Amino acid sequence: MAEGIEVFENTFRHQMNENGSMQIQENLFLKKFGNGPDEWPVEKNRYRLLWMPACPHAHKVVIARKLLGLDSVISLGATGLFREKDGWVFSEDKDGLDPVLKIHYLKELYTREDPDYKKRPTVPIIADEKTKKGVNNDHFWIPIYLETVWKPFHKKNAPDLYPLEFREEIDKMNTFIFHRVNNGVYDLGFARTQKAYDTAYDKLFEALDYLEHRLEDNRFLFGDYITDSDIRLYPTLARFDVVYYQVFRANRNRIRDYKNLWGYAKDLYQVPDIKESTYFEAYKKHYQLSPHLRPLWGNQYALVAKGPDNSVWEEEAGREHLSKSPAQKFLIHA
Repeated sequence: MAEGIEVFENTFRHQMNENGSMQIQENLFLKKFGNGPDEWPVEKNRYRLLWMPACPHAHKVVIARKLLGLDSVISLGATGLFREKDGWVFSEDKDGLDPVLKIHYLKELYTREDPDYKKRPTVPIIADEKTKKGVNNDHFWIPIYLETVWKPFHKKNAPDLYPLEFREEIDKMNTFIFHRVNNGVYDLGFARTQKAYDTAYDKLFEALDYLEHRLEDNRFLFGDYITDSDIRLYPTLARFDVVYYQVFRANRNRIRDYKNLWGYAKDLYQVPDIKESTYFEAYKKHYQLSPHLRPLWGNQYALVAKGPDNSVWEEEAGREHLSKSPAQKFLIHA
């Protein structure tokens, strides 16, 4: 696996710290959406969201787009599951080209902005269909833009994922989830020293224990209704047992070993607009077969784990009794 280790190191070299831990890569496209003079105008049928279906950071954006009904005004494109030497490639599209942007590699959006770009081209990214250039790849803020300045294009009776009265607390929770859970699994899985691994392991499960306690009496993180924080936590939970537990050695507990987190995860999965973008088998293939990740798995024979049994996600979540609003079931399952 020496060659595989080299592939991994070359892919993430600029993100590795001397102590064996990993640092977050800075985003290239940061210009906001809005009505200001230096903002991207909010326009129907102008933009295209690109993702890779196994990426958790992209998943939350895809969920927000669908829940809000923005799938009718922002198109969606997907790269293949496996990164090539030059990054993500549109391998599943005809002629290997995104049908709208006419690009083969995602990297083309980055080099059009910066011809000397050397870092990893990442998803999600929103591109301008008119100019065929990148617009924004700041996945932390894209859902907030979709929930606020894109509100004129929300579908009728769209959920309020970012209610004004909870925004300050949602922002705090989002930061916690991002650093301690979403990136927490990567801090653990990409650790290159025992100390870095042990530290990340303890921080991740401390965070999951906290969330388990929080969900004891709350159906969702902020009570009866799904908010932006829930759609950020869900992608990591959906991938946890099928890949992070095994590949990243996040193996103190599976999510299905938690009473509250497991019921909560199933509750979210069973929302049709969330289920449709959840691909358990794709997660296994990406994390276990990708050349830049196989060294973590020690998977020299390119095997894909048969388990775990994911039919259990269809079982009753059993959390309806925590809802205090009689309209809740309609609001999240309509």
